[in-house]
Amino acid sequence: MATLKRYKDLEKSFAKRVGTLFRRFFASTGDKLSRFFRTGRQKITIMLVPHSEKRILNLQISFFGLAAFLIVILGAAGFLTYSSIGYSDVVGKLVGKSDALKTTQADLDSIRDSTARLVKAARSFQAALDSTLSGIGVNGQADASTRADGDLAAFFSPSEIGSGRLREAAEIERVSGYLERSVKPLNELGDTIEAQGGILSEIPNIWPIKGGIGHISMYYGQNENPIYGSWYIHKGIDLSTFRSGDPILATADGKVVTVAYDISLGNYIVIEHKHGFLTRYAHMSAFKVQKGAVVKQGQIIGYIGNTGLSTGPHLHYEVHLGTETIDPLRFLNIRSNSATLTR
Repeated sequence: MATLKRYKDLEKSFAKRVGTLFRRFFASTGDKLSRFFRTGRQKITIMLVPHSEKRILNLQISFFGLAAFLIVILGAAGFLTYSSIGYSDVVGKLVGKSDALKTTQADLDSIRDSTARLVKAARSFQAALDSTLSGIGVNGQADASTRADGDLAAFFSPSEIGSGRLREAAEIERVSGYLERSVKPLNELGDTIEAQGGILSEIPNIWPIKGGIGHISMYYGQNENPIYGSWYIHKGIDLSTFRSGDPILATADGKVVTVAYDISLGNYIVIEHKHGFLTRYAHMSAFKVQKGAVVKQGQIIGYIGNTGLSTGPHLHYEVHLGTETIDPLRFLNIRSNSATLTR
């Protein structure tokens, strides 16, 4: 019982002390708050003394009012600072946009110049295309200029096009349309050239030595025989490179009908071509094809030599049409003129 009583006394003493501490804390806090508010409500006088004989202005304001005024001033200064930073950022962005606009303007001017050059090139292209198509008997687009959706005749009509950038866009669209309509005649032109190329490959008209090397040492027709010294009709042309072994080419598509040796011609080959043509290649050092082989124009069939009755390594080349011999240079000129026209 004595122990229990002692615990209760300690509990009451602890509670009394805690209560005393709280009362003191709240009393001290209340006293401080009271003094703070009393101090804050105290007024101060601000005197504005003019440099003249005018009346002195007295402004009375409490500490709380002064604090509120300073807070407002500081807030306004902070807001202005933040706004000025934002304004500087906006100004910087506007300057960048202005520079980008100038660059875009320069690009648009460049596009406009390119469009003008495109129009000029399209004009030249149309003239050249129509001239080429007319030359080979293919109808061009010249007649289309009378249609409502005609070609460059309408394209070059400024009265139908607006002004400014829209005009350039319309011009590009018209060029695109014209080029699309040019596909068909160009395909026809390609078919015609391909057909003509097929015919040319069937006629012996290329230089019979690979690489176009060599020179004519004896022409077709009446010549002095270099061995016997008598005059005779030379039925072909002699081509020399001053050495043996240079590749000899078939001058047209055809079939090898003879691979043989003759005491006069030496090793020789005869190729049969379409349209009644035959070609003969003589004095060869070696053969590259056999009898019955089908060869293409430009294919190697043998090599230059000095076999048979020959004064040096060369190729004797003949062109036959039916039962007659023809000057090979006439057909070599066909290929040369064709190449000039197609360049």
